Amino acid sequence: MNTDRPQHHPSLRAGPPDEPDTATEGPSWFSIASVERDTGIGKDTLRVWERRYGFPIPLRNALGERSYPGAQVEKLRVLKRLLDAGHRAGQVVTLEVEELQAIGAAVAIEVKPAADGRLASELDSCFELLRAHDVDALRRLLSQAQLRLGLAAFIRHILVPLNTRVGEAWMRGELQVYQEHVCSEVQQVVLRRAIAGLADPGLTRPRVLLASFPGEPHGLGLLMAEALLAIDGARCVSLGVQVPLWDIALAAQAFESDIVALGFSGCMNPNQIRDGLAELRRKLPRQVVIWAGGASPVLSRRLVPGIRVLTELDAIHAALLDWHRGER
Repeated sequence: MNTDRPQHHPSLRAGPPDEPDTATEGPSWFSIASVERDTGIGKDTLRVWERRYGFPIPLRNALGERSYPGAQVEKLRVLKRLLDAGHRAGQVVTLEVEELQAIGAAVAIEVKPAADGRLASELDSCFELLRAHDVDALRRLLSQAQLRLGLAAFIRHILVPLNTRVGEAWMRGELQVYQEHVCSEVQQVVLRRAIAGLADPGLTRPRVLLASFPGEPHGLGLLMAEALLAIDGARCVSLGVQVPLWDIALAAQAFESDIVALGFSGCMNPNQIRDGLAELRRKLPRQVVIWAGGASPVLSRRLVPGIRVLTELDAIHAALLDWHRGER
């Protein structure tokens, strides 16, 4: 989520600069750059929607710069979720936010069912603790579940369905964005502790470098992938999120990486993903494998030659086996 505080603009008007329109001032406004960072919807897309669909409707400050009310930014967040789920802009942009939330509530997302009643109960408890803002209890419950289930099963049967449920609840307006971020941060704490506690299997290959591109701020999926890789004996180095491509290439050389694993949550422009992968492929030696994983819709389309797409966490184990067999 964007960390910039909403900026109040003392002089705002609707419409282009040459057609001033008096507007009532509100308590918070977002620049177009802030909206892009906060929602994952590109500036060009926002301008196209403004012309084509009449939404969003930015106000203008004295310099003619676009400023967006907070309510419109909230609607844009919901729209982004629906676009990531496969809806077309022309079908949803003009709808009211209540209609969008209703559509979001009906979106079917395939999640592996809990293996037993205890797992279902733990998921319910995690969700209720998040709603109650009891962060300490949520952290304890997740830590206990990780120790009981083991790291791999914990990720598959607790974290993946929990994040899906949190996302759906946010779509319906039952949770706020900050609660989603709290849930993500708590999970990262638990995962990092678990990874640090893994016994060293004594293996030295493959060496895996993990990172995300500039513009991709989400790192939870990348951390889950690191955990599953470590379980299978891979030696992992994570650069974190929003790493410049040249630094990824330099790090891959410095750490003698066999695999570069990249995560994409869907907030990046598809063209930026394709172009970035093509550039990174050119920068890295041919023997260095590139994996691209995550929920971005562009990963299901034809990407760049020489990139292996892993759309599910469960695909990591098979990909590692292929690497050891030389099928890269």
